[in-house]
Amino acid sequence: MAAEIGIDMGSTSTSVYVKGKGVVLKEPSVIAFDRDSKELRAVGEEAQQIFERAAGTVIAVYPLKNGVISNYTLTEKLISHFIQKALGKPLLKKPRLCICVPSRATEIERMAVAGAAEAIGVREVQLVEAPIAAALGAGLDISKPYGTMIVDIGGGSADIAVISLSSIVTSISLKTAGDDFDDAIVRYMRDAHDLLIGHRTAEDIKIKIGTAYPFVEEAFMEVWGRNLTDGLLRHIMVSSTEIEKALQESVYQIVGAIFSVMEQTTAELCADILERGIILTGGGALLNGLEELIEEKTGVTTVTAEDAAKAVVLGTGRFVEVIRFL
Repeated sequence: MAAEIGIDMGSTSTSVYVKGKGVVLKEPSVIAFDRDSKELRAVGEEAQQIFERAAGTVIAVYPLKNGVISNYTLTEKLISHFIQKALGKPLLKKPRLCICVPSRATEIERMAVAGAAEAIGVREVQLVEAPIAAALGAGLDISKPYGTMIVDIGGGSADIAVISLSSIVTSISLKTAGDDFDDAIVRYMRDAHDLLIGHRTAEDIKIKIGTAYPFVEEAFMEVWGRNLTDGLLRHIMVSSTEIEKALQESVYQIVGAIFSVMEQTTAELCADILERGIILTGGGALLNGLEELIEEKTGVTTVTAEDAAKAVVLGTGRFVEVIRFL
């Protein structure tokens, strides 16, 4: 029997679901090349580790940007690598594949995703939109004739959608997402403190003291970086209030998109959302205080899905489990 696989391909990381096994893999969506020879060195987790240890001699390439393909050939290599690694054995039969795409992906972008998968020899490719997958992964019943609002914040893009009768009624895809939170922190540390930090440090700051809404008690964190004045290493104490300020612009773009989607939604479906609330999914949804901020600004109860970071790949897997490939 051919393997049936669900893939959540993100700009930052890719997760793979295998029917009957669950989520079996999550690795960076990156390929490492030798800087001089341009020879491919590694893919995924191994590529990330090589780049971190030999950044001067290795180039790291991310074939997807904002949730869509920016390099077709390298995306084929990513898909092939992740399928082989997820299954752990040579393929006797061509697998069937379900891949997640942003809700506002164009027909050309969808064809590129499907084409990249077909190019490596899969038997059949199905595409599922990210909000649908996120809702399924959050355990929601979207088959009923009432409105459900999903805010899925990944690494490279965010999808805000209203779903009814298993279809997207209206949606917005943003290029503002989790990676932008990290970028905002890097910029703030540079502009406010003349301190150069990397994205790994920025992510650590985001997780530990990052917030979209004021903490009851302000938190602090020691941060090391390179002084832009003299080039020497130094450390400073950074507060949660500062990081809230740094993240404000990016967070408010997401809040604004929620309002835009509501404005495009019928009164009947808006009433359903008021009653049922807004559901947050995706790794970016784990930012402290995001629930509270959205709830305060919209007046709608907002909750983060259980296992929010895996919601999309779990939903893609659920799609694989229940659909019939033709």
